[in-house]
Amino acid sequence: MLARGNGWAVVVKPAGLRSVPGRAEDATDSVQTRIQHVFPKADGAITPHRLDVETSGLMVVALNRRVLRGIARQFEKRKIGKAYEGVLEGEVEAEKGVIELPLRVDWPNRPRQMVCHEEGKPSRTLWRVLNRTPGRTHVEFRPETGRTHQLRVHAVTPVAEGGLGAPFLGDTLYGDPESAPRLHLHATRLSFFDPQLGVPMRFHSVPPFGIEQDRGG
Repeated sequence: MLARGNGWAVVVKPAGLRSVPGRAEDATDSVQTRIQHVFPKADGAITPHRLDVETSGLMVVALNRRVLRGIARQFEKRKIGKAYEGVLEGEVEAEKGVIELPLRVDWPNRPRQMVCHEEGKPSRTLWRVLNRTPGRTHVEFRPETGRTHQLRVHAVTPVAEGGLGAPFLGDTLYGDPESAPRLHLHATRLSFFDPQLGVPMRFHSVPPFGIEQDRGG
């Protein structure tokens, strides 16, 4: 746990841990169940947002229904500040930009998502390059929508089709699973207003990987 406030807590989710429990008996371990173990009085669905299982980083959880409603309302009104950092397998030529692509589930290949201009839901991501090394690009992402696998699809979609044309290192769904031992995507920044006090809260978490790590392994 990184911080605890009045009815909320901010945690750093490790890669490989679910945000909420799955349906299978061996899929119960999650951020939600761990928080409920630490705070037995936390009631209801305490996670107003989720991270992919493979993604690590900052999450805010609510410890009561009133705070949950307050934080969920901020997500709905896009008042939550979020930023991610990731390492892409490939060299992105541009320095920064905006990606706007309609996304939907790729039904024959679930849980993969896909770009679909006929049935997809709008998604938008601001991005900028932080660093480059041969064959890799360190990028900051600021998603303005929260579609499933949004950043991963935006990254791998070809440049000619509006994406960056490079998958994340270690992406087992959209890239080369052998390129790294884990997905190189981390939620680094999170900001919101305390639902009961109205004061801004800002948090930062350093990625547990670097652009030079896992090279050749």
